[in-house]
Amino acid sequence: MKVSITVNGQERTDDVEPRMLLAHWLRDACGLTATNIGCDSTSCGACTVVVDGLTVKSCTVLAAQTDGAQVTTLEGLAGPDGELHPVQAAFRAEHGLQCGFCTPGMVLAAIGVLADNPDPSDREVREGLEGNLCRCTGYHNIVRAVQAAAQAGPTAGQVPQAQVQR
Repeated sequence: MKVSITVNGQERTDDVEPRMLLAHWLRDACGLTATNIGCDSTSCGACTVVVDGLTVKSCTVLAAQTDGAQVTTLEGLAGPDGELHPVQAAFRAEHGLQCGFCTPGMVLAAIGVLADNPDPSDREVREGLEGNLCRCTGYHNIVRAVQAAAQAGPTAGQVPQAQVQR
């Protein structure tokens, strides 16, 4: 089945198996390996990406379901000059990571939290990130990172609007 998906501002057209998961397509066809696969059952959130402005766990979405969609992965967040997205910068500054396995999904989930609530309380951050697991940090620095990103302003809850390259 042929799909056309805009990934990180670049339109891609590929033939995919109807049962291919978005996570596998992003990693295998696109080479975007920040999308981690930890469980294949939406339990861990390591595969979280943004599809048409909404965070989704790409291990339970078929690539065919995103035909015509705009998908943003961690690789698509930094600016063309390498400037980090406000959430990435906050995770770095607040040490919101340890091993890094959950970090790509956690960063994208945090963007979703901030898109829904630009000034969340600690409890709201924890509730918003509930479907994303971290086995290393204890979440304290992650919550601080999301709070710091919120202070950066409304762009923290947005993914870059890259020009579609054809």
